[in-house]
Amino acid sequence: MTTSLRATDTLTRDALAVLQPGFTGTSAPAWLLRQLDEGLASVGLFGRNIDSPEQLTLLTEQLRDVRPDVLVAIDEEGGDVTRLEARTGSSYPGNLALGHIDDPDLTRAVAHELGSRLAAAGVNLNWAPSADVNSNPDNPVIGVRSFGGDPKLVARHTVAYVEGLQSAGVAACVKHFPGHGDTAVDSHHAVPRIDADMDTLRSRDLVPFAAAIDAGTRCVMSAHILLPALDAARPGTLSPAVLTGLLRAPRDQGGLGHQGLIVTDGIEMQAISATYGLERGSVLALAAGADAICVGGGLSGEDTVLRLRDALVTAVRDGELTEERLADAAARVRALAAWAQGARGARNRSDTGGLADPALRADPVAAGGIGLEAARRALVVTGLEDYRHPRGPLFVAALTPLANIAVGDETPWGPAAELERMVPGTRTGTYGSTDGDVGARVLADAGERPVVAVVRDLHRHPWMAQAVERLVAARPDTVVVEMGVPQAPPQGALHVATHGAARVCGRAAAEVIARG
Repeated sequence: MTTSLRATDTLTRDALAVLQPGFTGTSAPAWLLRQLDEGLASVGLFGRNIDSPEQLTLLTEQLRDVRPDVLVAIDEEGGDVTRLEARTGSSYPGNLALGHIDDPDLTRAVAHELGSRLAAAGVNLNWAPSADVNSNPDNPVIGVRSFGGDPKLVARHTVAYVEGLQSAGVAACVKHFPGHGDTAVDSHHAVPRIDADMDTLRSRDLVPFAAAIDAGTRCVMSAHILLPALDAARPGTLSPAVLTGLLRAPRDQGGLGHQGLIVTDGIEMQAISATYGLERGSVLALAAGADAICVGGGLSGEDTVLRLRDALVTAVRDGELTEERLADAAARVRALAAWAQGARGARNRSDTGGLADPALRADPVAAGGIGLEAARRALVVTGLEDYRHPRGPLFVAALTPLANIAVGDETPWGPAAELERMVPGTRTGTYGSTDGDVGARVLADAGERPVVAVVRDLHRHPWMAQAVERLVAARPDTVVVEMGVPQAPPQGALHVATHGAARVCGRAAAEVIARG
């Protein structure tokens, strides 16, 4: 552990202030409380930190006992990417479902309710929403996390989401600037490259970010993507041209004029850490114009925090990072913390974000509510006019691709649990790309039971498409549920496109399958 720098040093406190680290456990470790006292201003929460709303509230109270104005951040997009409900699946559909419905008032209401739940638990910064325009259907990391492929649609729903979230007292953080939608590589693993010219970027990718900034988003998250039209050498997170020249610069100078916080995507992601290293990447990000360094994922512990703290202080002392830039970044973090503390104080403590009914508070999916309403409205059902609901047990075949790291593999998905409840005797099997002839295995496992094939992004996975084709040919009564981007043509006796894999989307699909 590095202890060579005095924690009372203003420079050192500023270096701590710009870090947003994660940690392990469901209560605050001693080292984290100690660093909050030394100057750390933010903490990032992930699914590993949350067991229940009550436990989360106790955790955030622990943090505020040491630092009342601490920024408690979370990656809670709703839909497929949930930390609040990582163990059960989200009570709210994600962006693609909301964009498909295209009712900004509904998007605003969903975001407000989600924000109210976060605020009630003591969370005041949400690394959401995704403002990416999903212009590449083969995108492996955005997909249903985007409101859609039309820049104007994405812009109006990004604005509605920001307004809904911030009206609940939670700062929004639109991501992933300047747009992660036209990528075929996941930046968790490598550096994606987007070869679009500036005219395309301004007319497509930047439209939602400009709208969100005009709407007053408190924060923008940078993307670890290379855009040669802006900077041929460094990815956006490390590029002064992207962060200072484009995001921060005034509109009359060709920029977007964002004056709030700029936070990096996880600095431990391979696009940065494997190429530049954690310490060097953090220094370059701050020098480029970032104000806060997100340190999430699998990294946790005091040693990581102190390594990054010392790297920033050393960079200032060596002249690689100016003291003024670090001080400005720390000041922006503290300014957002002050806004969040004020919003928390002003918030009506009786506001439950539409969850006044105790049954809704206990289980919004089972009891109904705005999330279920939205999920039902997002469904596109083909073949319903000739469909007959099942007279006996079903066999649900979950054709499961490798998990998107942003989503995680611990969050359950699909309609199986709801169908098992609605149709007694229903069984479930899970199949992957390494399971050989998946179609044949499903048919053997199903026996006489009608098959419900559940897929995600069928168009991106040949093994999945082959399995579905075989199932539909052998069993014309097969039901197909697409819970990703519905790019492939509908197949099956009944085809249900949910536009997302949240628990609430599974419930909506199960209702159609079980009840017709």
